[in-house]
Amino acid sequence: MLTITVSILTAQNTLTLETTTLTKKELVTGLLIPWEMSWGPDDHIWLTQRNGLILRVDPQTGNTTEILDWRSNVINEDDSGFGSEYGMLGMAFHPDFENNQKIFVVYNYGPPIKERLVTFTWDGTQLGNEEIILDNIDGAAFHNGSRLLITKDNKILMSTGDIKDAARSQDVDDLLGKYLRINLDGTVPDDNPIPGNYMYALGLRNSQGITYGPNDSIFISEHGEMLFDEINILQAGRNYGWANVEGSCNTSLEIDFCNANNVVEPIFEWTPCIGVSDIEYYDHPAIPEWQGKMLVSVLGGAGFTRVPRISVLTFNEDGTDLGDEEVYFEDFGRIRDVCVNPHTGAIYFATNGQAYPGSGPNQIVEYTNLDFISNTEETGLNSQSIKLHPNPASELINLSSTQELIGTKYEIYSFAGEKVKDGLIETLNQELNIADLGQGQYFIRCQNEHGQLSRSFSIIK
Repeated sequence: MLTITVSILTAQNTLTLETTTLTKKELVTGLLIPWEMSWGPDDHIWLTQRNGLILRVDPQTGNTTEILDWRSNVINEDDSGFGSEYGMLGMAFHPDFENNQKIFVVYNYGPPIKERLVTFTWDGTQLGNEEIILDNIDGAAFHNGSRLLITKDNKILMSTGDIKDAARSQDVDDLLGKYLRINLDGTVPDDNPIPGNYMYALGLRNSQGITYGPNDSIFISEHGEMLFDEINILQAGRNYGWANVEGSCNTSLEIDFCNANNVVEPIFEWTPCIGVSDIEYYDHPAIPEWQGKMLVSVLGGAGFTRVPRISVLTFNEDGTDLGDEEVYFEDFGRIRDVCVNPHTGAIYFATNGQAYPGSGPNQIVEYTNLDFISNTEETGLNSQSIKLHPNPASELINLSSTQELIGTKYEIYSFAGEKVKDGLIETLNQELNIADLGQGQYFIRCQNEHGQLSRSFSIIK
């Protein structure tokens, strides 16, 4: 029997578990459909946006720099990144990043809509020197995948969606509806299930989550159609059933297909669908209540009772099955991705608006156990930062900033995206008159040569 426990946010700033209190920090506000969020070897968060930007975020201050603008190459309906499922998607660091400074990225281009896997090289300031690894994969407005995982044997696992052409998921010679296994140089590994074929697993609809878990097993999430979102264990050469099977093999036709096609059944499923996206195995002592459990980012969506959230799933003793679900962070809208700070154990999640397919401004939110002492000191992080108080405010709000920001322009936006006020940061502590603004949610943004900072605030009258 599935057990769900709902935790309560205290004043939306702390989350109290059994013995651990997590404190909220808003890291970045004003993003446009963040998709992949990864902890980098440089102790920064690296982030793809669906509209074609890659950002680098200082996890201590929220200082954000744009390190790649690929909007002229990435297809999207407009610069906002809203209104489609294609764009810039998955990202992963090369296993030899320390020496070659390469990252892998998947994005859609066109028209016609196609998908490719590429590398970019980091020069310490910007990404450049694109090299195509795998190209000319069919894409569409929907179901393009695509998460990446670099395996411990230095192969690339890449999910592809079925682009709403479900029959292609069962065709072993078609790249769609699969997990592909690829050498780092783009060639086909000699030990793939079918010689000369990128296919590693088939019968998938649109997988947007992959992670290592207990016993070095690889776990994947899978978007169902209307029923049966799934968590599965990824196995070489196995069939995951779509579109002949949804969820477990439990109808006569499904059982026949499963027996004939070596189908893997899910270890956890939701019905109706909840919109599962990224998954992350949390194995850090900072949050003991979650250690050894699976974090699932949930998008929710139209219909049924699909509430966006982070779900925390418990493994059985040998790590081969998942049980009870705990539900958190239901007040942030659609949650696309989750990331863990390997030093402090803090979790970060990226929001995607209140409703499908997404709306802004999106955020990266951190929750951390302030009582946990990390053994590793984070170094080399930019010091510039801003703070707002009081929050909420009514007529005046104080903007506190560091010295680097003196003389920098600030802009205030409503959560509808309208710029409502701007000015210059003139002192370290500066009062801003907001009496002429109506009640609601806003965010302030400022940018200089060192990066961009943002913070949200509320006005009450």
